[in-house]
Amino acid sequence: MTAHRVGFHASHEQFSPRELLELVGRAERAGFGAAMCSDHLQPWSASQGQSGFAWSWLGAAMATTDLSFGTVTAPGQRYHPAIVAQAIATLGEMFPGRFWVALGSGEALNEAVTGDRFPARDERNARLRESAGVIRALLAGETVSHDGLITVKEARLWTLPATTPQLLGAAVTEETARWVAGWADGLITVARPGDALRRVVDAFRDGGGGSKPMYLQAHVAYSENDAAARDAAFDQWRTPIFESPVLAALPSPAAFDAAAQFVRPDDVDGPVRISSDASRHVDWLGADFELGFDRVYVHHVGRDQAAFIDRFGTEVLPQLR
Repeated sequence: MTAHRVGFHASHEQFSPRELLELVGRAERAGFGAAMCSDHLQPWSASQGQSGFAWSWLGAAMATTDLSFGTVTAPGQRYHPAIVAQAIATLGEMFPGRFWVALGSGEALNEAVTGDRFPARDERNARLRESAGVIRALLAGETVSHDGLITVKEARLWTLPATTPQLLGAAVTEETARWVAGWADGLITVARPGDALRRVVDAFRDGGGGSKPMYLQAHVAYSENDAAARDAAFDQWRTPIFESPVLAALPSPAAFDAAAQFVRPDDVDGPVRISSDASRHVDWLGADFELGFDRVYVHHVGRDQAAFIDRFGTEVLPQLR
């Protein structure tokens, strides 16, 4: 277990791009060994209040730190897969070996902005599989034409990286984890309590994941005391705690805020790891690594990011070295 496997998650939904640039620099200095960011058009809640463009920001963040970076994106509706492939190739060329991307089927919150029908999950997964194939072929230097759920006509990337960035699959359920194992270079999923996370890992391995890398995003609330941590979790992260069918279907921050009006503070405990005790966070991370995750990207859901980075870097990361 080494500290370099603990990454910092930059939440575009909650902070301006300028603030996030300062925070990832601070995270690097505090001992975080990697970073990732969200790729949203809209936040999960009006109270979060931001949503910068991830791909512009990634270039700046990678130019001003030495960290590796990744993001989870959804090709096929808001982004044409050829454009995603070009963005991946450009970052990979500028920052060799430092960028990965995870491909997912998306949520209406971000994808329905095109005005096109937001498909059901099976169709979104089929579209994702086609998009992943197109992206992989373009990154291999091929000229690609494709006519299916997506259409591509004689696309080619003229700027290619020397080393192709990894294309991971984003999965929350066991079913999706088993499916992405067959075509993705690795897995990224979200931490959950109990045996749910182990079942996702087992499904990925059983589905053909073998020794492919696995990354985890863990939402945490780590403040000066448990009450402050719980308040932060409830204030900022009560809207994205629903099961994946609900997360995928709700179309706007207003819809998420309406759905969350009956969420209680205790309901956030589990989807968010809430504790002011450093040893509990050390134990959680240790259990993640025991499950086989190569990296855990920690997302403190509260607004007090600078204080979190400093405390986590002083109180938690040294115990993992």
